Amino acid sequence: MNVQGMLIAYGMTETSPVTFITSLDDPDDRMLTSLGRVLPHTAAKIVDTNGDIVPTGEQGEICTSGFALQKGYYKDEIKTEEAMRRDENGVLWMHTGDEGYLDEQGYGFITGRIKDLIIRGGENLSPSEIENQLLRHPAVREACVVAVKDKIHGEVVAAFLQACSQEKIPSDGDIRDWILQDLSPVKVPAFIFWLGHDGVDAELPQTGSGKYQKHIIRDIANRLAGEIGIADD
Repeated sequence: MNVQGMLIAYGMTETSPVTFITSLDDPDDRMLTSLGRVLPHTAAKIVDTNGDIVPTGEQGEICTSGFALQKGYYKDEIKTEEAMRRDENGVLWMHTGDEGYLDEQGYGFITGRIKDLIIRGGENLSPSEIENQLLRHPAVREACVVAVKDKIHGEVVAAFLQACSQEKIPSDGDIRDWILQDLSPVKVPAFIFWLGHDGVDAELPQTGSGKYQKHIIRDIANRLAGEIGIADD
């Protein structure tokens, strides 16, 4: 194909469609891991659940603005008002529903979906951060982290894991200790489900593009947790 280079871009249909893009001049670490930086005449910010801009490096919802924004969703004023909101200066922002952060150089990074966040005792936990730590374990091939209802904390962490070897599955204690090596105790899974074992299906629901259908997997996790008498109905 005689391709001389490849760039990473981020956007959505509603933003026509690209907001962030990498450059051939970017260092390798930014080229391979980031969304790039915002295009001219566009803007981006990261906000918390109250709509306030978070400090650099802190995770929140990615919002974008600029000339490329759509006018709205066709004949759907409610959805338009939910996704497109003006700030105190009257600037219109698209709330993407994606979780991410900006670094000091203005590079964007995506870490997950806002709707997939686990809210444990008022603290927002990113499933992708926990999944990445689990995938570093030498015995774990796949990891999917979702929320399970909890009477005390509201939600707790549940992890579905695929072992590299069905004959050598680590103990739950080993997995929890692994998480604690780099993450805080609140991010330790309260529930660990091994795919293909103890009544857990061998595969998790996925989309046609291979992404986990987490809204379905959350229901599965709550059902399994309820069967052992711990999860809140």
